[in-house]
Amino acid sequence: MTSNIPTVQAAVPEGFKPPKTTLHTRVLPGFKSSLVLTVTYISLIVLIPLAALIVRPWEHGLQGFIDVVTDKRVLLSLRLSFGMAALAALLNLVIGLIVAWVLTRYKFPGVKILDAFVDLPFALPTAVAGVALSALYAPNGWIGHLFNEFGIKIAYTPWGIFVALVFVGLPFVVRSVQPVLAEFDAEVEEAALTLGATPLQTAIRVILPSLAPALVTGFSLAFARAVGEYGSVIFIAGNMPYVSEISPLLIVIKLEEFDYAGAASVALAMLILSFGVLIIINALQLWLQRRGQSGVSQ
Repeated sequence: MTSNIPTVQAAVPEGFKPPKTTLHTRVLPGFKSSLVLTVTYISLIVLIPLAALIVRPWEHGLQGFIDVVTDKRVLLSLRLSFGMAALAALLNLVIGLIVAWVLTRYKFPGVKILDAFVDLPFALPTAVAGVALSALYAPNGWIGHLFNEFGIKIAYTPWGIFVALVFVGLPFVVRSVQPVLAEFDAEVEEAALTLGATPLQTAIRVILPSLAPALVTGFSLAFARAVGEYGSVIFIAGNMPYVSEISPLLIVIKLEEFDYAGAASVALAMLILSFGVLIIINALQLWLQRRGQSGVSQ
């Protein structure tokens, strides 16, 4: 039995070739020019300054570099800078997750204003932040006098440094986690609760694994910002040698003493330590991503 339904065939011009839609198609033209511009920009802004930083400490030789970085004052400043940066980033990891959760999952009057206040440390000059924190946490400040009644001093101590680093690092965690949390399917949580999981089990086994790469990214950004923070710290730290002196301040002191090789040596030590920490963080993030992909495939 033959069909009487006529077939319609589109008229295609002779010699017409459909456009290529392969993966090699580029939206932006001028790849070679863009590549040259990218390499030039990175070289001028990143690679060449870092190369100068690496070369400068060797004016006094290897022994001179070792003498500078092994000085007790330098070691204590490095320990203070990196230790407080790690503690502040860890606290911001917890608080930032809670803030991102509130801003994403709850709707209440003023949520937009609260969301805008999260970015305040980005826009506020660091010196202004340092003066404000010093006024608040000083022994006679609004917050500082409450702790002072219990014999706890915050401003002009290493804990003042901790407060300043928490202040400048919180937005990095919130803004890293917030988009991922907003895209997270709420039906997955409902399914876990339906299957008998408690809210705590749902948070630990369902939500946190999906947020882990974003949390690691936020931690690394907050840590990197805290390690190099200067403006907001020097006003509240007290800047006492061997007690509350951060490494960036020690670099400035050596520059004021015209000890350029010594300042570059301390900076190079910070660079090496920061690079090592970031390698560990990136390796952890890559492991989490692969673990998440293997879990999805299974």
